[in-house]
Amino acid sequence: MLGGRGRAGRCRRCGCGRWRAGIGSGRRVGHRPSVLAGVPHPARTIGRVPEETTTKRVLLAKPRGYCAGVDRAVQTVEEALRLYGAPVYVRKEIVHNRHVVETLRAAGAVFVEETAEVPEGSVVVFSAHGVAPQVYAEASERSLKAIDATCPLVTKVHVEARRFAAEDYDIILIGHEGHEEVIGTAGEVPDHIHIVDGPEAADTVQVRDPARAVWLSQTTLSVDEATQTVERLRQRLPLLVSPPSDDICYATQNRQQAVKLLAPRCDLVIVVGSRNSSNSQRLREVAIEAGAGAAYLVDFASEIAEAWLAGVATVGLTSGASVPDQLVAQVLDHLAELGFAEVEEIVSAQERLIFSLPQELKRDLRGVPARSGTADGGSLGPSLQ
Repeated sequence: MLGGRGRAGRCRRCGCGRWRAGIGSGRRVGHRPSVLAGVPHPARTIGRVPEETTTKRVLLAKPRGYCAGVDRAVQTVEEALRLYGAPVYVRKEIVHNRHVVETLRAAGAVFVEETAEVPEGSVVVFSAHGVAPQVYAEASERSLKAIDATCPLVTKVHVEARRFAAEDYDIILIGHEGHEEVIGTAGEVPDHIHIVDGPEAADTVQVRDPARAVWLSQTTLSVDEATQTVERLRQRLPLLVSPPSDDICYATQNRQQAVKLLAPRCDLVIVVGSRNSSNSQRLREVAIEAGAGAAYLVDFASEIAEAWLAGVATVGLTSGASVPDQLVAQVLDHLAELGFAEVEEIVSAQERLIFSLPQELKRDLRGVPARSGTADGGSLGPSLQ
């Protein structure tokens, strides 16, 4: 079973008797994997490693992995499966991570591209990236029970877009053309939105009135890229209005800042994340820009080529916001086998934000007994921030 609290048991990596993790939830649980909670695991040492050491080591970024929005979205599918039974349909990938999607698929989730593929009257979950109003209308026409797992920080951008459109502003949406989040936001007010995909595109965007233009952004952009794009826009549109609050999400910024701290000290940075994950791709780019000798994006430890590590003394390690921390633990184990047994955690921020489940799911969950645990400790590890 997916989700809930894991039962107490021995470490599945070495049988050392320490607590093992519950899964799927970033909420406070009664136990955490020892290595990632900062307690030394028998296989390696975690702590400050002197700069002058020649020992092969790993600099482990914190925060990393699951953000509150991803945690909420994964829990939403898990709870829907428990409450309604399989199949539960999910429009698009619930989050952009291969392991998460395949694990949920094995539990009974059916991933589809559009609501037209969902049988009438079925349960459908909308992904964390958000959807346009047209998608809600299509779901209603098919009598689907729709559960919206859109990240609340993405919803905030949707609300801003509607408000500025109602005031007849031209909205410059900084984001990657074709990304699901950008499609969803643009779909809110398509007649008012201009998508600008990077600084170069800022030179060609046209608005009706330069005094009534505002910029918004995709939540998972590189902070530096967004800043450069806004600066480029202001060269042509000096009266460009900024959003009332930062659109780039806290988790994106925190993970990028942690990478900026460790990258200059690393010969190589490994980012655990899927290739269709925007925030994971940005972490790899940020690592290079911040001074890492090289940076690679991998889904699993098995994808790490030993040739990458030739002549390397210090490896930086982080993960995207849709990556369960157990995948990072597997990379740490793999690196330890290759001689990188020393681990130092580089902390840029502490994260404690939790988002509640969607209201439509919470209503149906009232009166349903809570899960008491799982038989095997689970598959989708929590974010251990």
